[in-house]
Amino acid sequence: MTPDRLAQLAELRHALHQIPEISGAEGKTAAFITDFLRGHDPDQLLTGLGGHGVAAVYNGAADGPTVMIRCELDGLPIEELSDQPYRSTHPGRGHLCGHDGHMTIVAALAQDLAARRPARGRVVLLFQPAEETGQGARAVIADPAFPQIAPEYAFALHNLPGLPVGAVALCTEAANCASRGMRIRLMGKTSHAAAPQDGISPAGAMAQLLPGLVTLGGGQDLGPDYALVTLTHARLGEATFGIAPGEGEVWATLRTVNDARMEALIAEATDLTGRICADSGVGCDISFDDVFDACTNDAEAVTILQAACNTAGHPVEIRDRPQRWSEDFGQFGKTARAAMIWLGSGEMQPQLHNPDYDFPDDAIPVGVSIFTAVLDDLLR
Repeated sequence: MTPDRLAQLAELRHALHQIPEISGAEGKTAAFITDFLRGHDPDQLLTGLGGHGVAAVYNGAADGPTVMIRCELDGLPIEELSDQPYRSTHPGRGHLCGHDGHMTIVAALAQDLAARRPARGRVVLLFQPAEETGQGARAVIADPAFPQIAPEYAFALHNLPGLPVGAVALCTEAANCASRGMRIRLMGKTSHAAAPQDGISPAGAMAQLLPGLVTLGGGQDLGPDYALVTLTHARLGEATFGIAPGEGEVWATLRTVNDARMEALIAEATDLTGRICADSGVGCDISFDDVFDACTNDAEAVTILQAACNTAGHPVEIRDRPQRWSEDFGQFGKTARAAMIWLGSGEMQPQLHNPDYDFPDDAIPVGVSIFTAVLDDLLR
């Protein structure tokens, strides 16, 4: 990639970086991307997929497979900490997971495809909404328009702090852990703080739940039995000195390597909560949100990505352990040969979701070259 083109793409990323929007509210970002894609002559342009999703389709002259390259539209509800001239202009929101960089890489593919269509099959460039909540991929797949672009192959990347800028790594099977948020509502009865015995306080149940849920985790080894329960929020009653509490909430994130272990962990956490609440005379209501299934790479798709890295001149590190964080890209792998690759964003780069994270522009050409090699292999 020439310095001039990299500068142009960096400018595109910086423009996206300035307008982060949270999951489900990516209207401005989607409009920006739609305008960009219209300028690069797709054969078909779909908007409003699963919310604000956008897909550009580039057709080949001969029959062949549909290959999807997917990126994410959404940012995070985190205040950015940066002195860069392109820092977020939206208070309390930031592109602190690198989705601005991912979008830029896929946008560069649109530029190349406008100049040189695939010889056969077709390419679908998907800009997916709501990845951060785990709802976006499901919503796109459930959209009535999705069957028009359903792929045989699907590929994506995610940047990875701790890995040198432009270095690549690839998991052979499990790529991302399953996770889901567990919300436990505790229901008792308020009373005067001078007569707590006349009410039903959830304090005792909460005091048992907080350590009890954590002990359900199975350690740090990312094997098939790995399980982790992370307490993320707790609230007891109201902020007052005159009322003994009558209700409370506990939020926890459950995390496992595979979906079968997740189902078992849910059962364990639900059973523990029910027993503690019954013993304490407190009612409870359990619900789940931010549901991510495990993301598992397909063996053939892994081989294709590995070959593409070699073709593009980027040695790839093969790993047999997944990332602990979750990704809804795995939904596409239920019907397509799908795989996600890790793209290094710097050994000293702050962790994803940190307020001072910033996707490195120098990683853009690497991502573009890998996906270009994938498309050449399958469609040219």
